[in-house]
Amino acid sequence: MSHTSETSRTSTTKADIVSSESEALILVDSSDRVLGCLDKSAAHDGDGVLHRAFSLFIFDRRGRLLLQQRAQGKRLWPEYWSNSCCSHPRHGETMEEAVHRRLEQELGMTAELAFTYKFEYHATFENLGSEHELCWVYVGTTSDEPVINTTEIMDWRWIEPSALSRAIEAEPHRYTPWLKMEWERLTSEFASRLPAVG
Repeated sequence: MSHTSETSRTSTTKADIVSSESEALILVDSSDRVLGCLDKSAAHDGDGVLHRAFSLFIFDRRGRLLLQQRAQGKRLWPEYWSNSCCSHPRHGETMEEAVHRRLEQELGMTAELAFTYKFEYHATFENLGSEHELCWVYVGTTSDEPVINTTEIMDWRWIEPSALSRAIEAEPHRYTPWLKMEWERLTSEFASRLPAVG
């Protein structure tokens, strides 16, 4: 994949196992009220069961966004390009705890994170399962370079926001559905919350 105004370079890596199909996800209704728990595998079977999730958009001090390419071993949307980090809070864990935990686990980063909005979406991947999520979207900035977890991430790059918008328009099939939905809203409704491009 080739886009202008983007940078990817060799980084330190790790290969920690940080998630499993048996971990308990938090089931919610459309108002984000907790209904119970269900293991990750079952929550993504068939049409999926609505559960709480989060997406992080991490920018560097120059205003570039960190993208990741999902690992080949992912059940849903393997090898697709996506936002900086996305996952689920665990049973008994606050969202604040979850977003910082996962950012460190996947990317070896710390960041200043600000909750921006949440929304419900549903997307099905071939015949392998679905995402049905009540997703909390955060925007953050960091001075760190990623230390990618290769069990979760295949590749990564920094990209200028305008270049990402052009890339999604040109090759939408390369990007996860939630990234496309979230990026559209972030660059329109919530553009004032994005850092200025350096």
